[in-house]
Amino acid sequence: MPDRRDAIQAIMRHSSYREADQDVDYLARDDTRGVRLQLDYSKAETLLTAHGIAHTIVVFGSTRIPEPDAARAALAAAETALAANPGDPGLQRRLAVRRRVLESSRFYDVARTFGRLVAGAHQDAQGGHIVVMTGGGPGIMEAANRGAHDLGCKTVGLNISLPYEQEPNPYVTPDLCFLFHYFAIRKLHFLLRARALVVFPGGYGTLDELFEVLALVQTRKIAALPVILMGEAWWKQVLNLTFLADEGVIDPADLDLFRYCETAEQAWQDIVQWYEAKGKPLLVRHPGAAH
Repeated sequence: MPDRRDAIQAIMRHSSYREADQDVDYLARDDTRGVRLQLDYSKAETLLTAHGIAHTIVVFGSTRIPEPDAARAALAAAETALAANPGDPGLQRRLAVRRRVLESSRFYDVARTFGRLVAGAHQDAQGGHIVVMTGGGPGIMEAANRGAHDLGCKTVGLNISLPYEQEPNPYVTPDLCFLFHYFAIRKLHFLLRARALVVFPGGYGTLDELFEVLALVQTRKIAALPVILMGEAWWKQVLNLTFLADEGVIDPADLDLFRYCETAEQAWQDIVQWYEAKGKPLLVRHPGAAH
């Protein structure tokens, strides 16, 4: 017969004896996915509500577009590498890409300015504070968070766990930086409080978020909201959406679901005016003040 104490200790060490919320292996099972989805949603929802976040202006854009100084340094490094081995096609392509990235780095400054403009109005929104919300990563998202941080205002980052390491940018408010497991729940939180979507040049992730929002508005699954594409020339090289209308796979009216802007000031003004035109002003009008 086993010793009574040893038997009890063996039982208590077994995974079945752990409290369910302390049993990581249990929570990771396929049949507890519903619980994980709920937790992924509820943690961010609880904290956003506690912080009084009523409205968000969501900014998307490439993680690979750095601030201009960093882009210039990367270009110089590429030039040096190619000078040492001028016949290397890989280095030639790298240099060409670095030149394009430097050109696009102007959008970092635009996004940072836009973040400042939103933050400057954070106490003027109808029904609660308005804040910048991004994916919380580097590049364009960093710039938008940084602009709000410049004014000492709250700013939100919704990060996602990936197979490779991804750190949040340092300008997100610590209490409002969330790490999600599920893309679907992260997307939900991007839109629950969104009053506008401002999309800078970016890759697959940026395009994914843009088209999801356009599809949701087109199908009336969410209320219409301003969708701003920053940099008309860039976007028209990437997307020929008029072609979709000409082919009959979208309606001509669907081309009005978004608009192009070039500057942070223009984007913010268009968002504010969009709501005024709907008769539902986004901001409280103060006597003698202009927004």
